[in-house]
Amino acid sequence: MARFTLPRDLYHGKGALEVLKTFKGKRAIVCVGGGSMKKFGFLDRAVGYLKEAGMEVALFEGIEPDPSVETVMKGAEAMLNFEPDWIVAIGGGSPIDAAKAMWIKYEYPECTFGEMCKVFGIPELRRKARFCAISSTSGTATEVTAFSIITDYSKGIKYPIADFEITPDVAIVDPDLAETMPKKLVAHTGMDAMTHAVEAYVSTANSDFTDPLAIHAMEMIMENLVPSYEGNMAARDNMHNAQCLAGMAFSNALLGIVHSMAHKTGAAFADYGAHIIHGAANAMYLPKVIAFNAKDEKAKARYGTIADYMHLGGESDDEKVQMLIDYLRGLNDQLNIPHCIKNYGPDSFPCDQGFVPEEVFLERLPEIAKNAIADACTGSNPRQPCQAEMEKLLKCCYYDTEVDF
Repeated sequence: MARFTLPRDLYHGKGALEVLKTFKGKRAIVCVGGGSMKKFGFLDRAVGYLKEAGMEVALFEGIEPDPSVETVMKGAEAMLNFEPDWIVAIGGGSPIDAAKAMWIKYEYPECTFGEMCKVFGIPELRRKARFCAISSTSGTATEVTAFSIITDYSKGIKYPIADFEITPDVAIVDPDLAETMPKKLVAHTGMDAMTHAVEAYVSTANSDFTDPLAIHAMEMIMENLVPSYEGNMAARDNMHNAQCLAGMAFSNALLGIVHSMAHKTGAAFADYGAHIIHGAANAMYLPKVIAFNAKDEKAKARYGTIADYMHLGGESDDEKVQMLIDYLRGLNDQLNIPHCIKNYGPDSFPCDQGFVPEEVFLERLPEIAKNAIADACTGSNPRQPCQAEMEKLLKCCYYDTEVDF
């Protein structure tokens, strides 16, 4: 038996934020990140709508990119003091992911972070509060997913929390918010969405319910990502829907080792001056993982189907896989994303020598590979790597060398 779970309600289209004024409750806490939602007036509008609904409203502000365990605990404490019956998270993936984890701790104060990370092991939520997610970026789709990514900076590891219990009750997908994204964020979130769709389609947990969502998301991203990056706002609006469709697919079909590797490399070199931004990591690793997974005949055939839907050409599945890899690498070039860790600069743009020195990468490689294999996303990858294979694959992602194993 399989399961397909989405938010109870999804409000989409321009002006969808206004639905907040129809919510029923006594108290709402709004979780938000940096200043963009305040700067562009969306935070004030959200608070105003909730007050119009008759609710007392509190704010938990300043959730950082790649939210930490410490931030989660502080937010949960704020919730325990305020006792909201609605948790409203607005912004990119970070505030929404953080608020999901805070929600668990709010409902179960005794729950440790380690217990939160037990895959599909969270107890029943909604005893105290319901959850509304309002996305401002077009990539993570956390507004419709059963996932949250929290970083333990003491270990330099990003941990996925995975459970259908943290699927939001309400998702608001209002493209007005996404139109404020800076260009670099459009690129990274767009490639995150593409990776979600591709990994969901070849996942061992794919189904008749997830495949159409994944395929249509890929078609929409192919048509709209580059124009969105170049400033076309109609394409930007379409990307906001496309990433949500990809999220619906992967939340139910799960992901693969592109995400496992991105989770475990993202913060692994923070002591050398930068993170590997999640969407950029996915963009760099996806072509390599496709080459690795395509050694599995079933996965190769599904990549071939993707290439067919995207009209990339090729006669055999081998040719189609190569066409798909070439297309994705070309997309990275158009979006100014490097092809490998070695060339990943502190500002995320391509450079001759990135912020991760070769000797540091090689020294940390065995531990990163071990952690990637243990990541929650690895189990649904179509080809299961051993330690040696994961190390070789990560080396290919560092040096941009061919995957021939």
